[in-house]
Amino acid sequence: MKKTSLVLIALIAAAPAFAQGMKTAPAPGMVETMKSSLNYVKDFIIKSAEQMPEADYAFKPTPEVRSFGQLVAHVADANYFFCSTIVGEANPSPGIEKSKTAKADLVAAVKASFEYCGRAYAIPDADTGTKLKLFGQEFTRAGALMINTTHNWEHYGNIVTYLRLKGQVPPSSKQM
Repeated sequence: MKKTSLVLIALIAAAPAFAQGMKTAPAPGMVETMKSSLNYVKDFIIKSAEQMPEADYAFKPTPEVRSFGQLVAHVADANYFFCSTIVGEANPSPGIEKSKTAKADLVAAVKASFEYCGRAYAIPDADTGTKLKLFGQEFTRAGALMINTTHNWEHYGNIVTYLRLKGQVPPSSKQM
């Protein structure tokens, strides 16, 4: 597990630079590789959202950061943002972080956001070099997929901290 953690940390640290520098379509299998990573973290995020007691959805480690529920909502909103950009659609997200607070609603919303992203992670490798605008910069679709995947891993790291502070064992640690 330690080797896996070190590899994931290295990938997360390098992903933004890699994604921004991506000027052409990646090698065949790149989308499938990113989809595998997304599915891995998706399971951890969903299990974490289901595991955290409803009463702890308002928990904030410090006043300056999001609550656990807001963090889950942010992941859902971000998935819709990135994936709608990748597939070239208007963002269908209803502003989950600003409108939902109940555990059941947030668990359903994050699940639906990952389901929506399935279309973005189904693009053919040949289409991954297509350019798009993201945060006012030009990226390839593959770069945007990488940023989305990295963003989910980044926030799973936050989720782990929240769970640990509430005496919970994160799903990724339960697998050992």
